[in-house]
Amino acid sequence: MTLLGPRTRNGPAGPGGPSAAPGKAAVPGPSPAGPAVWARDLATGLRFAAGGGREGWIRTALTAVGVGLGVAVLLLGSSVPSLIDSWHGREKARENLGQADPPRPADDTLLYAHADTRYRHQNIRGRLVEPDGAHPPKPPGVAALPAPGTMLVSPGLKELLDSPDGAALRERLPYRVVGTIGDAGLQGPAELTFLAGSSALDVRLGADRIDHFGLEFVQRPMRAPAVVLVIMTCVALLTPVMVFIGTSVRFGNERRELRLAALRLVGADIRTTRRIAAGETLLGSLAGLVLGAGFFLGGRQFASLVTLWDINVFPSDITPDPLLATLIAVLVPSAAVLVTLFAQRGVTVEPLGVVRSRPPVRRRLWWRPLVPLAGAGLLVSVSRDVEGVDSPLNTVRLATGATLLLLGVTALLPWLVDAVVRRLHGGPVPWQLATRRLQLHSGAATRAVAGITVAVAGAIAVHMTFTGMQAGFADAYARNGRPVVVMTGGTEGWEQTRQALTVLRGTQGVSRADGALETSVAAAGDPGRLMEGSDFRMVDGVFATVADCAGLAQLAEIGSCRDGDVFRTDNLPDDTFATPGARLNLDPPEGFGPTRPPQPWTLPATTRTVRAKTAPDGLPARGLLITPAAVDVHRMHRPLLHLTVRYDPAVPDAVEHIRTAAARINPSMAVVSLAENRHDGQYDSLRTGLFLGAVVTLLLIGAGLVISTVEQLHEHRRLLSVLDAFGARRRTLGWSVLWQTAIPVALGLVLAVGGGLALGSLLLWMIDSAVFVDWPVVAAMAGAGAGVILLVTAASLPPLWRMMRPDGLRTE
Repeated sequence: MTLLGPRTRNGPAGPGGPSAAPGKAAVPGPSPAGPAVWARDLATGLRFAAGGGREGWIRTALTAVGVGLGVAVLLLGSSVPSLIDSWHGREKARENLGQADPPRPADDTLLYAHADTRYRHQNIRGRLVEPDGAHPPKPPGVAALPAPGTMLVSPGLKELLDSPDGAALRERLPYRVVGTIGDAGLQGPAELTFLAGSSALDVRLGADRIDHFGLEFVQRPMRAPAVVLVIMTCVALLTPVMVFIGTSVRFGNERRELRLAALRLVGADIRTTRRIAAGETLLGSLAGLVLGAGFFLGGRQFASLVTLWDINVFPSDITPDPLLATLIAVLVPSAAVLVTLFAQRGVTVEPLGVVRSRPPVRRRLWWRPLVPLAGAGLLVSVSRDVEGVDSPLNTVRLATGATLLLLGVTALLPWLVDAVVRRLHGGPVPWQLATRRLQLHSGAATRAVAGITVAVAGAIAVHMTFTGMQAGFADAYARNGRPVVVMTGGTEGWEQTRQALTVLRGTQGVSRADGALETSVAAAGDPGRLMEGSDFRMVDGVFATVADCAGLAQLAEIGSCRDGDVFRTDNLPDDTFATPGARLNLDPPEGFGPTRPPQPWTLPATTRTVRAKTAPDGLPARGLLITPAAVDVHRMHRPLLHLTVRYDPAVPDAVEHIRTAAARINPSMAVVSLAENRHDGQYDSLRTGLFLGAVVTLLLIGAGLVISTVEQLHEHRRLLSVLDAFGARRRTLGWSVLWQTAIPVALGLVLAVGGGLALGSLLLWMIDSAVFVDWPVVAAMAGAGAGVILLVTAASLPPLWRMMRPDGLRTE
């Protein structure tokens, strides 16, 4: 009979009970392990953890903090679906891109136009409204529509306009601020947006007549590179967190085993002690859940201060998915129990306070490379279907492959550490102390370093992917980018184009400005063809450009030219209907909407075929080139005004002056600077955010490594006292702690760099991008890992010196 073990009904020698054979001790059978026994032993472990005195509370608190930080990150990851839904939901609720069947002017309709602009690398969303009656629709966050000449602005834009830095922007937005837009009408608290009233909107100038706000559309699936980036970022950030949680639940493991030895002395069997140990860990993990929820709720209050890739959200948007949050609440404590039980299988807990490791099993290599190879195989299989990578199956394969490849690096780490330290002999005393400790027991060190390995490998892989894509954009802009600004918008005719060119040519910094009207023409009598399964009508058209002779000379080698001439480029198909003398329709049917009466026009028989050139915006000219006197532009349906402006990049704020001039011409005109690489700043912000996330993860893992090192020092305090009594210097033991930490971390960093470069190269190959290694970032990540070594050593020295005292030899 034991104090904690099961009782037999009549005792070991009672009636019907087994009796010991002469000369042999009775061997108790295995204890039953039903739900009641599990509950009892787990509850006993909870009581031990709660009543273990100051040291017990410290160990529980450390476990709770480690698990809590991991839970906070997991809750943040589980909030991504709701964050995206809220962000897109507010955008849909406040927008209307035009209706297939525009309503007629009525009391409840309004004209609605886009007036987006960009100011010193910041996107500004602008909308113009002109009500048709007294009861127009209102977007969310707006109590009343602004009158002409006034505007409602977001708090972020109001702050910018009121600042000295917003002087040039105030000139571009000549509206009086009369209020602010509510949160329901903003995508984020820092968004820059305005809603202005106008009295000059026109359908021909790009405005749409609408009778409601609220946009229904099916979101297009992300392209393969974007999917790869999103999945890899999640894997790179969450995998180290899971490793860190697994390490955190083992804080205080050696002290726990001493306590379990005392339980063995009073009669508990091995299975009971394992369940009690799991119960002790369970308290820390449950407390970690509570702390994690607190960390998450406190941290999300700062969400409004973060803007990443022009995305800014409200704290309320970061809400965990209920199902995922429930899974986290169930799986984290369950994982803590399983990790503890698994850890207990590696030791033999015996009575009389003896805890000894089982005979060390030599780590085999044969199965460890299979893990990363399986991950690489999955990634290669996904690359064959890269166009459909957004499918759920491919997403799972991509995430699983990347995770296996990262975890495979950690699977190689214990074998590598053992293989290296087994061959280390001799050297200075600190080196010998460190290597001997690792030769005897390297499991604790490699477990902690595994998190660093995963974090660095994942960060390097994602950085390589970001940098490769960024390099592709930079190369494209280097080849195609030029000091040219392209503007497009609606127009009323050629006279407005001439007025716009006059304004632009008088703008500071502009060296040349050309303008044209662009539209599409079709063969006369061509009704188009209906697309299968829809009402969409497809018409075979030819691009037509209306400009003066100077403007057409930028598009083709036209030779002699006078107003009234018509040309056709030599890159039209041989079977085109646009031949001299052909009857054309200047207003062909659109893809949807009501059919309009045709506007016939005859292509002059004197039309000459000319050689096309590359336009100033980098695109090849194609189609019909028409001078203004040759056609009545008003017969065309909503032609597009296309302005190309060249400027002197040496003039300060030349692009800003051009954007301001464009706003005076037509506030709803779209303005694009070909020399501005928007992707560069976006990718820089993402890379910076990822680097900071990786550094924070390394600091968390470093904190766990500090705790593990201090715990081992405390476990060997008597040995340290013996060394001190024999005259060992503090510097010697300090260097031994440094080498004991540095060897596994250095080997882990070697694996991390190799695994990260391999994974990054594979991902870039998948998305058909050139392999580019950002060596400064690789060096910085490796340096951050090396900094963890110094952090652990510096934090371990004070407790080391406190334990090096002769008083530690006293015993009772």
